[in-house]
Amino acid sequence: MIRVLLAEDQSMVREALAALLSLEDDLEVVAQAARGDEVLPAAREHAVDVALLDIEMPGLNGLDAAAALRDALPTVKTVILTTFGRPGYLRRAMEAGADAFLVKDAPAARLADAIRRVLRGERVIDPALAAAALADGASPLTEREREVLLTAADGATNAEIAAALQLSPGTVRNYLSTAIQKTGVRNRAEAVRTARDKGWL
Repeated sequence: MIRVLLAEDQSMVREALAALLSLEDDLEVVAQAARGDEVLPAAREHAVDVALLDIEMPGLNGLDAAAALRDALPTVKTVILTTFGRPGYLRRAMEAGADAFLVKDAPAARLADAIRRVLRGERVIDPALAAAALADGASPLTEREREVLLTAADGATNAEIAAALQLSPGTVRNYLSTAIQKTGVRNRAEAVRTARDKGWL
């Protein structure tokens, strides 16, 4: 029996996925989590084989939870599920050590098949997302530019961003200017929106 952890913050979606997976003879959902920071403790407690992780969760996002699992429990396979088919998310998921990346509207049979395949050592990626990721290329943002844009996303001023990231206001201005140029837009709000749409943030 394959022991599965299901992490999804929307209870209706989580319960529906658990019910669908329980119809499979060889799968058992032994743990559920509504927050990303509950994933690692639940995986340890229930000795899971596979963790299904939503990207957007409170506490810790699914990509960071996948990285934590990879570091602490390297034998646990991770499958990232997302509503948003953003190529940048796919790249970040692979960097976090995810074994599979699927969109939530995929048929339940495909999800069950992906769970079995990752346990055999395969990597499973939604084909349309893989094609989009290749066409889109890697994120042009450096890690520091990404941090500055993320902090700016909440409406912080340059001085507030500088204080939060321990940078000078001039350095923050330079990072924002470069990020705006790289995203091909006119201002910081558009840069944040574009970077989010592509899954770079």
